[in-house]
Amino acid sequence: MKLIPPFLKRYHKTTSSLLYSYLISLPLLLMYQLLIMATQPDPSHMVRISVDVWVQSLFSKFGYNTLSITLLVAAVAGLVIFYIERKKSYRIRPAYFLAMLLEAVFYAIVLAMLISSTVSGLLQMQASDSVESISVLQRLALSLGAGLYEELFFRVILVSLFFFIFKGVFRKQWISYLAAAIVAAMIFSLAHYTGALGDAFTIRSFLFRFLFGMALNAVYVLRGFGMAAWTHAMYDIMVIAYL
Repeated sequence: MKLIPPFLKRYHKTTSSLLYSYLISLPLLLMYQLLIMATQPDPSHMVRISVDVWVQSLFSKFGYNTLSITLLVAAVAGLVIFYIERKKSYRIRPAYFLAMLLEAVFYAIVLAMLISSTVSGLLQMQASDSVESISVLQRLALSLGAGLYEELFFRVILVSLFFFIFKGVFRKQWISYLAAAIVAAMIFSLAHYTGALGDAFTIRSFLFRFLFGMALNAVYVLRGFGMAAWTHAMYDIMVIAYL
């Protein structure tokens, strides 16, 4: 007796691919940038996600238009992914994207029930404004941006980097994954306390963010970047809805 129906296996395999992760992440990037520009017309006083600020600072040092470079990098990444996935028999099924969004909502609700007893401080913003003082559309923009940029940095880059490092230390692959996930989750949590605008450190908030990071690491490893990004975004949207 087969416990998992074939269509669910096909859905899982297809939606865990680089191609689907890329395609479902594009709306996060576009909606975030559009909402930031629409709700914050003054470029010098924009409230953005920390990782986005880091990326923009890096690009601006070379004298580039940060938005243009961001979109160019996204386009090039898409071309690379399409080239890598060109021989695979994945079909673009619109119904799968809807199912992925519903799956992300489910994961976000589970996380909210299991590890969330605190509803503030999830979004680290580079401005003096608090989450409560900005508009609903600005909160939505920050939620979408957190899902995209924080998952890209703390999951894709850091987890992959630490896995590569620990792979040479531990013999078993699963131990390397676990070590990489723990270190990346700790950095994800600690990043919220750095800088002049960082939050005051408390054991409760640190553990909350650490567990949240570990849960997102699991989603990333098992379901891919796109699912982790949307799970993070959906969770943040639920958080700000109650602020």
